Amino acid sequence: MSHVVRCDVLDARMADRHAWLDDTLKYLKDRNPDLGALELAQLEMLGRQFIEPAIPYGKGNTALNRPEATVLTEDGERITESEAGSEAAGPEPEIGAEAPAGELQPA
Repeated sequence: MSHVVRCDVLDARMADRHAWLDDTLKYLKDRNPDLGALELAQLEMLGRQFIEPAIPYGKGNTALNRPEATVLTEDGERITESEAGSEAAGPEPEIGAEAPAGELQPA
């Protein structure tokens, strides 16, 4: 992965990053015939994760200021993960309401 950084691959367009990775994997396969299919697949997976990070590279990009992830609902609508989490939980129970039979009560 240090080779990726030294070659400034992360500053390239995404299509160029993928082309670079494909060429690099071909080179590794030719230079190291002992690498099996599983090892090459693992290298490819690791390389793709490195060139397509969840948090973009560069100063000022952190987990705290990245856009909130979105999910696709069953209706085909795109909503944020926090909205999806609150919908899955259902309505909040009223304070002092009886719990349905069979549910545990907090201590």
